Amino acid sequence: MKTLVIIPSRMSATRLPGKPLLKINGLSIISHVTKRAEEANIGDVIVATEDQEIVDDVKRNGFNAILTSNQHKTGTDRIHEALKKTNIRDVDFIMNLQGDEPAIDIDDIKSLNKKMAKNYSNLGTLAATIKENKNLKNKNIVKVVTEKKLEDHQFPRAISFSRISNYMDNIYHHIGIYCYSKECLEKFVHLHQSKNEIENRLEQLRALDNNIDINVSLAKSSPIGVDTEEDFLALKKIMEYKN
Repeated sequence: MKTLVIIPSRMSATRLPGKPLLKINGLSIISHVTKRAEEANIGDVIVATEDQEIVDDVKRNGFNAILTSNQHKTGTDRIHEALKKTNIRDVDFIMNLQGDEPAIDIDDIKSLNKKMAKNYSNLGTLAATIKENKNLKNKNIVKVVTEKKLEDHQFPRAISFSRISNYMDNIYHHIGIYCYSKECLEKFVHLHQSKNEIENRLEQLRALDNNIDINVSLAKSSPIGVDTEEDFLALKKIMEYKN
């Protein structure tokens, strides 16, 4: 089974514009993510972006990048265009890795890929244990409810995704990585955005609303995503300390 990792990235994030090129230990956030993906060693890695300065940065650091349209509504549309533009053929799975999680665990990437191949799943993602109940009300932490308890060797289906939840059973912190079979990605990008998806600003709800199963793999921990200036400074401190 062959996997291609595509990392969508753009400069115009609403809460922290220009974040892909912010530097930690002398390396941009987007290049840190790309380096992690390369180290997972599950297949070729490409950054898909509408910004030439991201292409230049990624290539300067020895990685691969493709310039895409600036008209895409979602990251999945962007990775689909990148897939069509690349010369890489015979791909079974496309992994959509978020460009703002430079601390993503390499073993979690490998684990998701392995489970996708073993189960011939259409669509898979990651989730971690929620450590504090207050996070159930935190809109910035997306929650997923699974049909049964998440364990290392299980790959259960997601029942629902939300930003605020009152659930207590089988609820986890969703981590925004998606691994699509090639057929599923083709189908997904041709579906209209669902009402649920638009209202909740959660792209994965389009899959559930169209009866596409999403399987969930247990992640070791929730990586700190960079959404705000505070996130960036906190993560910079941790990564520079480790270094």
